[in-house]
Amino acid sequence: MRNLPALLAAVVLAAPALAFAERLPLSEQPQIRDGLIAAAIAYEIGERCDSLDARILRGLAFLGGLRSEAQRMGYTRDEISTFMDDRAEKQRLEAMAWQRFAELGGVRNDPASYCAVGRTQMAEDSQIGRLLR
Repeated sequence: MRNLPALLAAVVLAAPALAFAERLPLSEQPQIRDGLIAAAIAYEIGERCDSLDARILRGLAFLGGLRSEAQRMGYTRDEISTFMDDRAEKQRLEAMAWQRFAELGGVRNDPASYCAVGRTQMAEDSQIGRLLR
């Protein structure tokens, strides 16, 4: 019991280092990754479906929220910028977005499928749907 204060102090001082060591790479954070994928799909639907538009201001606010969330998770501005500027990561996320789009029933270069996916997502009030009008 005499060493309890010293042990507690060591645990408290080590906790931030342990949290940092176990932190996932930003690209593997589901909330960030899935949010970027949703925004990309909404953007593509808005570009390719004549009857739907992406909510640009809402989308920008959403992306800003993802950045803020990453900072709350402990990522630095430099880490976030490096992640956002990484060409290979952009390609990986784009491939994941196209895969997710296909899973939702979308077919590349088929405008009707973009519209159908968009309307379904809006009806379901998904993140993709909330970024469309």
